Amino acid sequence: MSLIRHHVAGAETGTADRTGEVYDPATGRVQHEVALASEAETRAAVAAAAAALPAWRATSLIKRADVFFRLRHLLVERADELAAIITSEHGKVLSDAKGEISRGIENVEFAAGLVHLLKGERSEQVSRGVDVHSVKQPVGVVACITPFNFPVMVPLWMTASAIACGNTVVLKPSEKDPSASLFLARLYEEAGLPPGVLNVVQGDKVAVDTLLDAPEVRAVSFVGSTPIARSIYARAAANGKRVQALGGAKNHMVVMPDADLDAAADAAVSAAYGSAGERCMAVSVLVAVGDDVADALVAKVAERVATLRIGPGTDPGSEMGPLITGAHRDAVASYVTGAAGEGATVVVDGTAQRFDGDGFFLGVSLVDHVRPGMRVYDDEIFGPVLSVVRVADYDEAVDLVNTSPFANGTAVFTRDGGTARQFEFDIEVGMVGVNVPIPVPVGAFSFGGWRNSLFGDSHIYGPESIHFYTRSKVVTTRWPDPSESQISLGFPSNH
Repeated sequence: MSLIRHHVAGAETGTADRTGEVYDPATGRVQHEVALASEAETRAAVAAAAAALPAWRATSLIKRADVFFRLRHLLVERADELAAIITSEHGKVLSDAKGEISRGIENVEFAAGLVHLLKGERSEQVSRGVDVHSVKQPVGVVACITPFNFPVMVPLWMTASAIACGNTVVLKPSEKDPSASLFLARLYEEAGLPPGVLNVVQGDKVAVDTLLDAPEVRAVSFVGSTPIARSIYARAAANGKRVQALGGAKNHMVVMPDADLDAAADAAVSAAYGSAGERCMAVSVLVAVGDDVADALVAKVAERVATLRIGPGTDPGSEMGPLITGAHRDAVASYVTGAAGEGATVVVDGTAQRFDGDGFFLGVSLVDHVRPGMRVYDDEIFGPVLSVVRVADYDEAVDLVNTSPFANGTAVFTRDGGTARQFEFDIEVGMVGVNVPIPVPVGAFSFGGWRNSLFGDSHIYGPESIHFYTRSKVVTTRWPDPSESQISLGFPSNH
């Protein structure tokens, strides 16, 4: 059985002293082992990044940009190969894997504009003979800790911006689907990135804790569950590091009485069950304004899910693949089996669907009459379960969304421009869609939520990532006439 190892300073490293199992979710069989880095191995990756930092920081912006132009070309050229790697270890269907790659490429394209993005500012004659200018400089070594659900897109969200800004990176991907990160590292270097600028360490909590404690690591980017995000933020911040830790979500899709209910039902099915619901931007709560709207939506969603084709991600006929592990599948199923006991109505029970073989498959579920306080509502399930909450009016819908501890994304479906504008104004959530169920911003904007969906001040990718991965330096300059030189103990003033 092959061993997936680390990528440090341009070379494959690592031993089989500690390993984890990498499954094929479609068959339930172990297909690889992955090396789990020790403290020493993780520190070696940090040291490699620190050693590569001076030369990469001194590399001209034009040469840096060239790397990203070539990387984009390679990602497009090798997209099918990379998608197959994603599907083999994550389980999502190939079309979804290709979509993930496409969204990652958006940030590579954004990073290719680094010559413009890293421009400072200048003011001359702020005082007689005095000029001031600011520059953006890299923070140093950056740790990027990424989740299993997007093994290409999220690493590209982080690494492209960090590297473009002149930093070096240690990437710690999920040990559940680790191969894509190695593929990305090799593509980066094929595109001209010097060895050591991007290092990949496979591992578990040992590797993460080592990165959070390493004094050479100046900034940490993380995407994962809220409890882990909170923990990572606390530990890294206590060690004086800059941190952005994106946590969990419970995304609400509000459907107003005037909405196109067929379009809303199509959107709800796509957004709730795509990638088996293993998306932090999946719609997991359908908020129906009025019982008539709720009854119609429940019927339309139930009708649509009856024809969904669930199977291996490599099968062109599959619309949804398996979940990442058997343990996660069983955890998701427990929310459905316990919903009726809490007073909800299980309209479609995905746990009753049977599949051949030992893959980690689970049917889709639709649960009606859900209320806050139920586990199926309160927790981030991260699986193919859609809850329906019935509310009386717009104000109750807004209050429901705004009192949720999560605030990653939300959407409203309506034909009324005034309602849409008011929703955008009223709602306290980081990303909002109007008739768009999954409002993930394009690469020129930034991604991130509020409340328990984000720990830190900066969102990921886009303009906010440039701010996060750089430090501003302000330089005040004067070239006086020697005859004007004199001693003054007063505080300098700009006059």
